[in-house]
Amino acid sequence: MNDIASISAGFDAVQKQYLQGFFAGAMQRMPFAGHTASGLLTHDAASGASNLAAPAPADEPTFWGTPVSDLCAEEVWKYERNPLDCWDDLLRHAAENNAPDAEFRYRFKSFGLFHVAPAQDSFMLRMRVPGGVITAAQLRGLAAMAERWGNGRLDLTTRANVQLRELEPRSIVDVLNTIQKLGMTSRGSGADNLRNLTASPISGLDPHELLDVQPYADALQNYISNSRDLFGLPRKFNIAFDNGGCISALADTNDIGFSAVRVASGRSVPPGVYFRVLLCGITGHKQFAVDSGLLLLPEQAVAVAAAMVRVFAENGNRTDRKKARLKYLIDDWGIPKFLEAVQAKLDFPVIHCEAAECEPRGPIDRAGHLGAHPQRQPGHMYLGVSTPVGWLESGQARALADVADQFGSGDLRLTVWQNLIAPNIPSEQLQSAQNAVRACGLDYEAGTILSGTVACTGSRGCRFAATDTKGHALEIARTLDAQFAIQQPVNLHVTGCPNSCAQHYIGDIGLMGVKINGAEGYQVSLGGGADNDQGLARELFPALPYAEVLPALQALFSAFQAQHTPGESFLSFARRHSLPDLREMCSAARMEVHA
Repeated sequence: MNDIASISAGFDAVQKQYLQGFFAGAMQRMPFAGHTASGLLTHDAASGASNLAAPAPADEPTFWGTPVSDLCAEEVWKYERNPLDCWDDLLRHAAENNAPDAEFRYRFKSFGLFHVAPAQDSFMLRMRVPGGVITAAQLRGLAAMAERWGNGRLDLTTRANVQLRELEPRSIVDVLNTIQKLGMTSRGSGADNLRNLTASPISGLDPHELLDVQPYADALQNYISNSRDLFGLPRKFNIAFDNGGCISALADTNDIGFSAVRVASGRSVPPGVYFRVLLCGITGHKQFAVDSGLLLLPEQAVAVAAAMVRVFAENGNRTDRKKARLKYLIDDWGIPKFLEAVQAKLDFPVIHCEAAECEPRGPIDRAGHLGAHPQRQPGHMYLGVSTPVGWLESGQARALADVADQFGSGDLRLTVWQNLIAPNIPSEQLQSAQNAVRACGLDYEAGTILSGTVACTGSRGCRFAATDTKGHALEIARTLDAQFAIQQPVNLHVTGCPNSCAQHYIGDIGLMGVKINGAEGYQVSLGGGADNDQGLARELFPALPYAEVLPALQALFSAFQAQHTPGESFLSFARRHSLPDLREMCSAARMEVHA
């Protein structure tokens, strides 16, 4: 119908005239809306304009069910070529020592390579460390790579992961090859992929755990590595495994959280330990994961995770990246429809069970990731080492690898709190291990606030960040710890932009970087928490110049010390006071700054 001449070829003049009239009439009857050459709208099908009201041609190609013409730019690049199929382009960029354009900046993220200009005219490499378990040999290898090609430092992340920074384009292929020789991978650690799988950091060691979840993180990572169709999702995807023990894995901040629970006798399902499934945690968008109603046998978890990710891949939004996370699919569908689609991919039935059938979670030790603690293995301890805001110099990394080899089991555990743990230390060697940690300039103790401080990369290394998050976080935490003797942990989360990589909405104190007349400042929020303390922080100040943030917090902690009830935590104190009252506690310091 779009090419009458080709259709009417071979007909005589009378027949051609009839066909032209027939098609003109048919087109006139079809709803029409197009733009003339002058930009005016017309309803005349004979105008020669394209009919923008017509349905897409039946033969238009689709990508995951979406017409190609509707795809956003990143999805078009995936449609044209799988992001993993760019090794020759990596070689070319390395040989030419060139920075990538927008398309290849996106494609290279699937290999864990992020070009972070203009913050730094270089690449960052993000690893995959399933469950945060890393060997001493791997840590030494990363330290050597940081010295040879990077800035001589490892950055530990809030997904129990490691970054190498300030890599020149000429080095990227050497870096990727060396990672593989270490028995590690960075594939899928960026772009629209399953991010590093997190797990309880002392899983298998925790005297209070319900289930050792590390094998499930390892198994799911193996499945992802062997399933090419699990790369190139509509958007990034986070999964966590929580053992139900004394250190949180923040499962309720993930797209899928598998949390170990116990069901006692006398319930509607047999007694035992199961996984409870949480869905749609995305705290940067002010939402915790919610209970899905599923209760899984542990051996079902990997298959169910794969089914859920595939349902998301097939049905997630590929036209609007702001609406492409799992949350938005389930907002549209509802959990029952999503679970129905998941069940259709499984050859076994899953159990639907009310959360009340499960026993409540036990207590969480908010300081359990630091210091010496007994393991479930008699006569053995784990030692949590403070690496403030995740900065670990290469020499310190080697020293910790030596601690793991000499006193432990030759491995370390990374945590979502940007620190690490040396496990399996015999009790009689604990003091020697502690001495070795301090000898390299680190500590296994930290101030109450510094021990709970996390910070994203910030403006030193991220083009989205408005502030120097790590520098400011260290200054705030160290100053408050020196000034106030606080008995219970306080979590300070400092993030540079609304993407909230440091999850500022779940901090006792949450700071999000903003610009105020071109200068650095922060949105200040109070009272956030996860797990047993779950709740989103309330906005105290929408925008406060950085010069005023520390004085305001000093005044607030002075009020806390003077007014808190015996044994009351800062979190409870912040939650029981109104925002106007809390602002009043900060106001004296703010007036002093302005005076």
